[in-house]
Amino acid sequence: MSTTKTLPEKSLGTQGFSGSIQGYGCMSLTAFGAPEKAEGAEQTLKHVLEQGVTLLNTATFYGQNLNEEIIGSVIKEFPRERVKITTKWGPTWRDGQLKHDGSREHCRAECFSSLKRLGVDYLDMFIFRGPPDANTPWEDTIQFMKELVEEGHVKYLGLSEVSPADIRRAHAIHPITALEMEWSLFSRDAEEDLVPTARELGIGFLAYSPLGRGLLTGALKSKEDVPEQARGFNPRMAGEHFDKNAKLVQNVVQLAAKKGVTPGQLALAWVTQQGDDVIPIPGTKRVACVDENVAAVNVKLTAEEMKELEDAVPQHEVAGDRYHDMKHISYKYDT
Repeated sequence: MSTTKTLPEKSLGTQGFSGSIQGYGCMSLTAFGAPEKAEGAEQTLKHVLEQGVTLLNTATFYGQNLNEEIIGSVIKEFPRERVKITTKWGPTWRDGQLKHDGSREHCRAECFSSLKRLGVDYLDMFIFRGPPDANTPWEDTIQFMKELVEEGHVKYLGLSEVSPADIRRAHAIHPITALEMEWSLFSRDAEEDLVPTARELGIGFLAYSPLGRGLLTGALKSKEDVPEQARGFNPRMAGEHFDKNAKLVQNVVQLAAKKGVTPGQLALAWVTQQGDDVIPIPGTKRVACVDENVAAVNVKLTAEEMKELEDAVPQHEVAGDRYHDMKHISYKYDT
């Protein structure tokens, strides 16, 4: 089956990997830590692919394996070479909690299990989601991933939520193609150290949560609109933090109206234009939101508009951390 639309492509890194100018974050298809499928998950994903999106981002631990199974059931309708699958490993569910395991046994088990669930014979990109496993030397973990590339099970390697030092050590063992990291108007901390390091090494970026986990769409008008689980997961959506951030969102809403686009499209355009090496991977459960997001690839911002937008959302005014427990974000603690 061929797609009815096509999107421009971008190259990530210097190893030959490319994907649609906007990808899709598949976490929305399931509950994060439970095998619960979102309503209409298959239909939404099929629509994503029909709109010309070719890059799908998932993880072995999303929905306790169910996420990859859903993807596998949908992509079989499309030519394999048209779908680029990037999947993360490292964290694993044990006793109801995510534990990090960078061992060879776990690395290979996760890769082969992903291949089976997805119904494919290779992964386009295998991404280690940090922080590194304290019980396994970091260089060993990368070597285990390198073996999978050499054996033909994986084409490219990526990293997520690791420090600049981790990136350099990994890249010295095997070229890293992309860094998956949170990047949005609300999350710009990586620009200080991670972005320069990656660009120096020729590594591209998969920008997750480019819509600030929904805040930048303007759809969350009050704290009551925020799901209870999201409030506990993301401090920016809780209590006084939400009130402060909502004021910043109104600045985005006003600039979007001035531009004649939606707030979400403006926020996505800003991420897309961070460079030719950046692909945002927004996620949504709704077909209508898929269409809105994809339409953002046609929104072009001038240098003046970019600065106006950045001035409207000063980083020092964004309230709350990205996660409730930032100790799991290693690059803030391991430099």
